[in-house]
Amino acid sequence: MQITKNIEIIDLCLFLTKSKTLIIPDVHIGYEEALNKQGILIPRTQFVEIMKNIEKIIKQIKKKFKRINKIVIMGDLKHEFGIISETEWRQTLRFLDFLIKHCQDITLIRGNHDKILGPIAKKRELNIEEHVIIDDVYLTHGHQLPKSKLKAEKQLLKTIKTIIIGHEHAAITLRDGPRVEKFKCFLKGKWKPEKKLLTKSFDLIVMPSFNPIIEGTDVLKEALLSPFLKKANIKTFETFIVGDKVYNFGKISRILKKK
Repeated sequence: MQITKNIEIIDLCLFLTKSKTLIIPDVHIGYEEALNKQGILIPRTQFVEIMKNIEKIIKQIKKKFKRINKIVIMGDLKHEFGIISETEWRQTLRFLDFLIKHCQDITLIRGNHDKILGPIAKKRELNIEEHVIIDDVYLTHGHQLPKSKLKAEKQLLKTIKTIIIGHEHAAITLRDGPRVEKFKCFLKGKWKPEKKLLTKSFDLIVMPSFNPIIEGTDVLKEALLSPFLKKANIKTFETFIVGDKVYNFGKISRILKKK
């Protein structure tokens, strides 16, 4: 489903059709191991599901668009803040090796969980960036805003129309009679920076988590995490829910009226 011009939703990922760029949101490899360490015992099936899903997505993209020219991982590739666990080393490199088979041009965007991602990136000779600009799209993790004091940031933002972020793990809870279920979703709305940075507004797209056991932030009732969203009028954002396919549920204000 097309979320905006030249940007398509492919399952939990986005695809920039003009540049043929695959955008993969927060993977959080090692999350279930971290839960196990906290005494929360869940089966370690996360990575198998991650690999099956990314393989399915890449096949779908290649069937429709023939090739992938670039892959951008939108931060929080691994989960642990202060260490690289043995599981993270093994699974993260396996995940990257699978992507490299399909595309040689891969960039890692630094997320708030990526304090020590450097050794992993170095193993596969990959660059870690704070943000990436492709065509008129600005890609960043979403845990911090562009820095208003940097002239370079202002110049970059003048050339773009759309900002894409992860970090929030966008989700929404829907009720059907007694049944209540939480769905991962994409959000699309407007974001306007502080005046000392720029006066124009941008299309803002918020991605869900790629990790199967991270449900995410319910944007209808939970506190929002990203500074991009804290001052935005969230009720005006459109929601695109990911289920057996992608469904456009319209604006959040419409969903709230039905609750």
